[in-house]
Amino acid sequence: MTPYARRGVHGQTVETLARRVLSGEIPEGATLDLPALQSELDVSLTALRESLKVLAAKGMVDARQKRGTFVRPRADWNLLDADVLRWQFAGGTSSGADLGLLRNLGEVRGIIEPAAVRLAAVRRTEQDLDALDDAVAAMGRTGLGASHAVQADLAFHRALLAATHNELLERMEMVIESGLAHRDEIVHASPHGEDPVPSHRAVLDAVRAQDPDAAEAAMRALLEQAVRDLDLVHGAGGARNGDTAGAEARGGQDDTTEGSSGTGSTGGNGAGGQGTRAPRPEDTP
Repeated sequence: MTPYARRGVHGQTVETLARRVLSGEIPEGATLDLPALQSELDVSLTALRESLKVLAAKGMVDARQKRGTFVRPRADWNLLDADVLRWQFAGGTSSGADLGLLRNLGEVRGIIEPAAVRLAAVRRTEQDLDALDDAVAAMGRTGLGASHAVQADLAFHRALLAATHNELLERMEMVIESGLAHRDEIVHASPHGEDPVPSHRAVLDAVRAQDPDAAEAAMRALLEQAVRDLDLVHGAGGARNGDTAGAEARGGQDDTTEGSSGTGSTGGNGAGGQGTRAPRPEDTP
């Protein structure tokens, strides 16, 4: 990720240009009129070019001789960049694009977090448990507002990834947190949704007990609850996608017989799990 100061002229210019590109106001393939943008944004040409360098580093724009600076196809954008994720959620909380992206991120979480929690259950330290305890305790403090609840949830999932003691998995927080924060803002601002404390405590208890199977099962249950909460807020319109995301959280067990024969989330330990167990993260030396 290319760091930049979000405040000041440079930061404001980056944010403005990025959101225009992501919203389609400046469409894919469009060549930018730099003098017009310079005048409209009231910035120097140098400041404008420096801002465009940030977007170029994220795969969003490019500059070529004779063609000038243009918006690259969405397929070239670094969609896992934390800033790109944040910009995509900046336009509102109820658009179809937002919901589609939340579904995609939910599927990514369904792949990453159940595997991560298995490692956390094996590798966690007392310091890791303290961080998880603090996060769950913060979730239980009612009456402090949606913002507090969001931060407590983020702290829990950040601590969980840290407990894997895998520096690459820890970096996945940049991907998970943008979508998680946006989902939490939607859910916690609504009277609907389940109490998040029991599901998070179940994950913590399994990690504390160093039980990878129980930890994975608890995490999948937590992710299914996250899907239900989002569907409650947005109504039945996302039911079909919600069912798909829920199946992903369960490791695809709803899809085929193969999913329950040892290649699903139970790894051959559940009902009908007679097949060869798929490798588990903690099996790696």
